[in-house]
Amino acid sequence: MGKTKKIKNVISEEHLESVKSKQGLLNNIVSQIGAIEAQKHALLHNLAEVNKQLEDVKVELEKEYGRVSIDLETGEYTFIEEESNAVEHTEN
Repeated sequence: MGKTKKIKNVISEEHLESVKSKQGLLNNIVSQIGAIEAQKHALLHNLAEVNKQLEDVKVELEKEYGRVSIDLETGEYTFIEEESNAVEHTEN
């Protein structure tokens, strides 16, 4: 019996380079998305911390000044009137 020669099926060098190039671009984009997601995660933690700090400041201000609305441009404040839970009855 004679040996049979196996023929390899190979795409052209041009097509191979094109596929490699596109795969490299895809990998780069996926890597960048991962980096952005990690940055987003860190920013969300920072956001939560700053929100907590702001709430702490609000509590401190309320102890000092009472319930007020503050103009962030001038620092002026006005008192916030308490809403009444009582229902007014009107006669028909």
